[in-house]
Amino acid sequence: MENKSVSMAIILSSVIVVSLVALGGMFLPSWGKLRLLAPHTITVVGEAKSQEKSQIAIFTAGVNAFNDDKNAAVSDVNKKVEAIIEAVKEFGVTSEDIKTQSMNIYQNQDQYYEDGRQKYRPGQWNVGNTVEIKLRNVDRAASLAGVLTKSGATNVYGPNFTFDDTSEQSTALLDAAFKNAQTKAAKVAQSTGRKLGKVVSVTEAGAMQQPVMYRMEGGGGGGGGAVEPGSGTVSKTVTVSFELD
Repeated sequence: MENKSVSMAIILSSVIVVSLVALGGMFLPSWGKLRLLAPHTITVVGEAKSQEKSQIAIFTAGVNAFNDDKNAAVSDVNKKVEAIIEAVKEFGVTSEDIKTQSMNIYQNQDQYYEDGRQKYRPGQWNVGNTVEIKLRNVDRAASLAGVLTKSGATNVYGPNFTFDDTSEQSTALLDAAFKNAQTKAAKVAQSTGRKLGKVVSVTEAGAMQQPVMYRMEGGGGGGGGAVEPGSGTVSKTVTVSFELD
């Protein structure tokens, strides 16, 4: 009997406490929502760039032939292209760096008049072929230009200087770009009386390559004046967010 009375007393007390808490929630002032404040951060952009010598020179050499006989025109062009490729290989360019860029075969339409009316009739066949040559020793660009003009090419374009592989430079620039961002962020933190904390995020913008500049002197049909390969810019950009302590 005594145990039953004690249990009833505990239950009654619990009900009273719950009721008081509920009533207190109705009459006590509201303190708003509980929020976890995010740490203060700063986001900066870091940059790094370097000037690199051009790594490859690209030429295009084209030949054309005109003939009333299509097969004769094609044969003529093929012989000229073979002569160009042979000369380029003797110069030291490998087969992997020589490729056919385009080949065109079409018949011209000759214009004439009959009874005062303009008409057209089939004319000669025009056959053309263009070969792209990639030279990896850019210091020999002027010499290769001379070889191409003397080997039967009717059109020679280049050299166009550019980069081949900048992965090594990009890796070094990535580290430099991050350090640049860190230096900028530390300056801003110091000016606001704060200290630079840990890195929150890093976003890489990728490597940028500005066109490689070059200079040609002399030249003309005889073959290849002086060529200066020049240099281009490789750059890296990163966006970094830091916590502020």
